[in-house]
Amino acid sequence: MAEAVADAFADREHLLVQAGTGTGKSLGYLVPALLHDQRVVIATATLALQHQLVERDLPRLVKAVGTVPGVDASYAVLKGRSNYACLHRVREGAPDDQGQLIQAEDAMGAMGRKVLELREWAEKAAEDRKTGERDDAPRHTDKEWRQVSVSARECLGAAKCPFGEECFAERAKEKAQKSHLIVTNHSLLAIDAVEGIPMIPDYDAVVIDEAHELAARVTQAATDELWAAEVERAARRSIRHVEGEEAEDLADAADALRAAVTDAPAGRFEQVPEALADALVLVRDAARACVGAFPKAESGSEPDAAMTQAKGMVQEVLTTAERMAANSEADVLWRTEGTDRIPPILCIAPLQVWAQMRDKLLSDNTVVLTSATLMLGGDFATVAGSVGLKPSERVAPEAPRQEWPDDAQPWRGLDVGSPFDYAKQGILYVARHLPPPGRDGLGPAQLDEITELVDQADGRTLGLFSSRRAAEAAAEHVRKALPHLTTLAQGEAQLPELARQFLEDPHTCLFGTLGLWQGLDVPGDTCQLVIIDRIPFPRPDDPLMSARQKAADQAGGNGFMQVAATHAALLLAQGAGRLIRTTSDRGVVAVLDPRLATARYGSFLKASLPPMWPTNDPKVVRQALGRLSGRA
Repeated sequence: MAEAVADAFADREHLLVQAGTGTGKSLGYLVPALLHDQRVVIATATLALQHQLVERDLPRLVKAVGTVPGVDASYAVLKGRSNYACLHRVREGAPDDQGQLIQAEDAMGAMGRKVLELREWAEKAAEDRKTGERDDAPRHTDKEWRQVSVSARECLGAAKCPFGEECFAERAKEKAQKSHLIVTNHSLLAIDAVEGIPMIPDYDAVVIDEAHELAARVTQAATDELWAAEVERAARRSIRHVEGEEAEDLADAADALRAAVTDAPAGRFEQVPEALADALVLVRDAARACVGAFPKAESGSEPDAAMTQAKGMVQEVLTTAERMAANSEADVLWRTEGTDRIPPILCIAPLQVWAQMRDKLLSDNTVVLTSATLMLGGDFATVAGSVGLKPSERVAPEAPRQEWPDDAQPWRGLDVGSPFDYAKQGILYVARHLPPPGRDGLGPAQLDEITELVDQADGRTLGLFSSRRAAEAAAEHVRKALPHLTTLAQGEAQLPELARQFLEDPHTCLFGTLGLWQGLDVPGDTCQLVIIDRIPFPRPDDPLMSARQKAADQAGGNGFMQVAATHAALLLAQGAGRLIRTTSDRGVVAVLDPRLATARYGSFLKASLPPMWPTNDPKVVRQALGRLSGRA
């Protein structure tokens, strides 16, 4: 893998590398990245991997090769501005809904105490020249963190801010400017490369780890939301800075938006209702007028933080309303359901992101994409297409370098294999005898199957469910049937705490939803059975997925296979990957959805999974689990 990455950098060809758990893929790209003669960006999807790189892999690697002549072993971590504490907000206070700056001492109750604690931590970090990153802060909520941080739009700018020289975010950027390797996340990379907002110093190549997540993260970064309360808040913040009636007009537009959103149906809009379209135009025009009505800052005067932040809020409303009012075919617009506590929200996301990635990311840099899950249905084509690479541009293995047209993006695919013998270490059990899953959640047959499997495994079970309701139903059933085991359900405590309990006692089951499908690392006897209740297809009413599926059908493709089956294959592979984490792990992945064995698309899904020994025989599986748990 290291040789292939080095060749990709040298030949300026893109590379997709599937590298299974245990291959040491981070070293496989970090070594050639350090040896490359120009700056390289490493982008991850999760904080856990970012921490692993910065706290473990890079320090060890730098210690090993840092003294080699000609090797620049400098590296830096770079995140979005809101991930760092803002010293201006810490010292001057955060604005209330009217734009008045309030100190934490004036805030009431537990939140005020927590904000004071965060302020003390930030001051100490500034004094000790620490990073001021959110991950290092005392435990807090999103709302509490917003009292000590700012978004990019709210920032006064280093030149105008009285604390610019101490600014944590600016220090991080300065360190990145001087570093050979920059570790960041998919979202920041998307904002920098795809949206064209400069966030990262110039670089020559980028390595994208956890690349199976890239298209989803880019989509997430390009998704905007609009709701009446936020428009109203921006208007209130503006009133004391705008002399005319523009702020009041924006507040009136917020009322019109609230009424139109309330009356609009939930879900994706094939045709935007007339009242909603009119309200969006009203908000757009009112926000544009309000932005224009803010007074110009006088040269040499102290910056007005409250005014800068109020204007930033209105500008954000304008940008989003403008995009929604445009009603572009390149975007998908929908309304959320809303709850008793959360009002319905308008959301807009790009229908596709592959074209933007091809034009903005792939055309300017050499890109290496790696993950344990890049081959879906046994091929790289699906993931390659999702980021803008074409099958016709794939370079055959061992083929020499060739001349390509200027607009071509040549790429290679490499599967470096796995140190695990999946056929001997794992069993893939598909419960073909069970009825297909219904809309009403788990039925008696599925609940009984789960209980029998857990009983034979004597705990040691990770249950991956398609919904919170299913996870809770399974946990309740197993608790009653097997009271001698400990059964944990997601939501009963924070995920790190649940994972710790699961690891400490092998006679434990942990049942949950999407948060457990990816990123949970539980090697050893703790996890010898992974139960998947159903094939994780996207919900039929998912606005973005249904729009993408329809677009694929209209383009002459197979929307179900290109969108729904691909989504399911990716999650299945990630879920099944929780079982075998070391060469000594043994166990069973039990899929309770018979469609994996009976449906035509089943072969595509199974080809995306690790090559475990397959069976549909419940008796064989129970005996195998009994032997592993010592009960047979």
